[in-house]
Amino acid sequence: MTAQEAQAHNAGLGLLGFHHVAIIARNYDASKAFYVDLLGFCILRETYRQDRDSYKLDLELPNGDTIELFSFPDPPARGTNPEAAGLRHLAFTVTNVERDAAALREAGTAVEPIRIDPTTGARYTFFKDPDGLPLELYEVQSAYKSSSGCTQS
Repeated sequence: MTAQEAQAHNAGLGLLGFHHVAIIARNYDASKAFYVDLLGFCILRETYRQDRDSYKLDLELPNGDTIELFSFPDPPARGTNPEAAGLRHLAFTVTNVERDAAALREAGTAVEPIRIDPTTGARYTFFKDPDGLPLELYEVQSAYKSSSGCTQS
């Protein structure tokens, strides 16, 4: 299906893409450090919502993809097995999976061995956030740039 055919097929809804992914953290400070300091997300805004005793942290990657990181008092546990029903994992595009996997390991994050996608030939690996959410590094050939000016250092 071409891009034009896909646009015509989805004309009833007008979907343009994903706006954000929302994650609820059990330990807000640990998750904030993980996504900002280790993974390199830019902080767009951080809001404390006193009525809910909850933080909402808006994070962005250089290509404009965003995560809303929430904290709530005592959130219920959720199964994170990649084969469980619901969200399987969140995949991040990278240009060098080996380098980024090594950086995660150096920071003390367990990373699975790098594998090859049998369909695309791309290299990828999995790791987990502080709450056990499965995350993936998926290697692509070109980098992205954000329209808001977010850059990774």
